[in-house]
Amino acid sequence: MRIGQYQLNNNVILAPMAGVTDQPFRQLCHELGAGLTVSEMLSSNPKVWNTDKSRQRMDHSGELGIRAVQIAGSEPQLMAEAARVNVAMGAQIIDINMGCPAKKVNKKLAGSALMQHPDLVEEILVAVVNAVDVPVTLKTRTGWEPAHKNGIEIARIAERSGIQSLAIHGRTRACMYKGEAEYDTIKAIKQAVSIPVVANGDIRRPEQARQVLDYTGADAIMIGRGAQGNPWLFREIEHYLRHGTHCPQPSNDEVATTVISHVRRLHQFYGEYQGVRIARKHVGWYLNERTGGREMRQQFNRIESPNEQLDSLEHYFVTVEKR
Repeated sequence: MRIGQYQLNNNVILAPMAGVTDQPFRQLCHELGAGLTVSEMLSSNPKVWNTDKSRQRMDHSGELGIRAVQIAGSEPQLMAEAARVNVAMGAQIIDINMGCPAKKVNKKLAGSALMQHPDLVEEILVAVVNAVDVPVTLKTRTGWEPAHKNGIEIARIAERSGIQSLAIHGRTRACMYKGEAEYDTIKAIKQAVSIPVVANGDIRRPEQARQVLDYTGADAIMIGRGAQGNPWLFREIEHYLRHGTHCPQPSNDEVATTVISHVRRLHQFYGEYQGVRIARKHVGWYLNERTGGREMRQQFNRIESPNEQLDSLEHYFVTVEKR
């Protein structure tokens, strides 16, 4: 799959997720086979760009792979300026968020709330496309609510505005993350436009990825929550799509090495205080359904020292997991 001048290594993409797809996690997923990783969304409001959180989200120093940055907002000129600033800081692809269902985002008319206003959608897309000389992509949903699925209309606006790839989550805003994603609308959107279409929603196994691609005709799939605690999913899906067979599951030693390395990267990227706290949620996802995971998670969440976190993980994988 191509996005503008960029040829992806494969068609399995890490979805942008606020509070999840930071630089350490993007790099990990890239190393484990993701064809593209997209950063967590950055507000187009310049007043927040000097906060620690925004500076960390805008940091792409030393990052491997294609650097795709997602921006969110509802004012065309602010979105255009946010795109220019991020390109100046190293973004190679700008992604526009029109899929986030969170209330705090939607009340500002950003995220999926924009789907209620097609004219404003077009203004934003045209402004951003004209502001930068890198490919601009769009992530959206099937519509605002089940009775008003206007995903095809938005897709056609995107195509004529110069958007070069469109990712669709198979739920409306009203659905949030409840129920099951549906792919009929994604299939219809793929048939309605000629730009690349990426299918997103509830893809957690290699077989699902194959089924969704075959059913929708999409050019790629996007993995979101399925990658939390399971970054090996990219390798597994890519192998299955290429060969039609399952690759070996990661060994206990590989899991241990990956988890400990990820936590160490979080400490280095965020610093000791914040790194320790952010590591807790990732380790919680890694330990979900593993032997003794619940008890280990409770213990891990009480640790305040980076070295103690690393020591506790080494002890866990050497003792509990090898029983």
